[in-house]
Amino acid sequence: MKAIRLYGSRGSERVVLEEVPIPKIGAGEVLVRVHATAITPGELQWYPTLHTPKGDPRSQQILSHEFSGVIEEIAPGLKGVERGDAVYGLNNWFIDGAAAEYCISTPAEIAPKPRTIDHLQSAVVPISGLTAWQALFEHGKLEAGQKVLIHGGAGGVGSFAIQLAAWKDALVATTVSGTNAEFVRNLGADQVIDYQKSNFEEAVRDADLVLDLVGGETLMRSFKVIKKGGRVVTVATNAESSEDPAIKEAFFIVETKREQLFELTKLIDAGKIRPIVSEVFPFERADQAYFPIKKKAAPGKSVLRVSA
Repeated sequence: MKAIRLYGSRGSERVVLEEVPIPKIGAGEVLVRVHATAITPGELQWYPTLHTPKGDPRSQQILSHEFSGVIEEIAPGLKGVERGDAVYGLNNWFIDGAAAEYCISTPAEIAPKPRTIDHLQSAVVPISGLTAWQALFEHGKLEAGQKVLIHGGAGGVGSFAIQLAAWKDALVATTVSGTNAEFVRNLGADQVIDYQKSNFEEAVRDADLVLDLVGGETLMRSFKVIKKGGRVVTVATNAESSEDPAIKEAFFIVETKREQLFELTKLIDAGKIRPIVSEVFPFERADQAYFPIKKKAAPGKSVLRVSA
């Protein structure tokens, strides 16, 4: 099969399209024929990308762990899934990913693909949709009527977070560039702050929750706008190594949860939320997807088309 593999060390990475063996499934696993996978450029620096669970270096790994495709093979005795099922999901960070014609997953990591969208749209849901869901509802405890400030509302996670918060009947404020103001309003944002022209601290007060998708100074300033008992949640990678107790408490890493994928499927098929695809790359142009020449201008998340 064809697959995209990572070579080189930090700062000198490159991706190569090459032929590799089709992976063999083990007990409790399924083989998925991948139709599309989403691009997360930051993945190239993630710990599981570069290390085994024991901490040893990894090399020649296949990238991208969220996917949409069709089940090709099932381990003997496995219940709840069938060959030919259209599914989407997020497989284990420490194994080879889905930038390949086939990938390995388990029933706990997949759910039925939404019927109302195609594989390209479905591929951008797992990481961004699960991150937004867990940030808002598990870690952020967001409830109807509460106020949430979402930094980076036009991105992959941010666009889902705005829609989910609006579906929950929360008051949604978000920071974006001025060019994306109308886009996030159409997603359900009640208050739009152009971060290039305004300080969000002057526009938002007494937030119940801040979801930070930017990190750095933006994260540090976010603690100023929450009410007493309010919460800050972040997934910014530069917060992971912080020794600040408040930031350590705010940071989390998304987990694959099948029941939440089912909920996202229901909301998508009911027309309550929609995934945003910014750009579609053919498999042969994976290097341009992972290493874009210019900063992505369109909102949402980029997708790699693996098969027709």
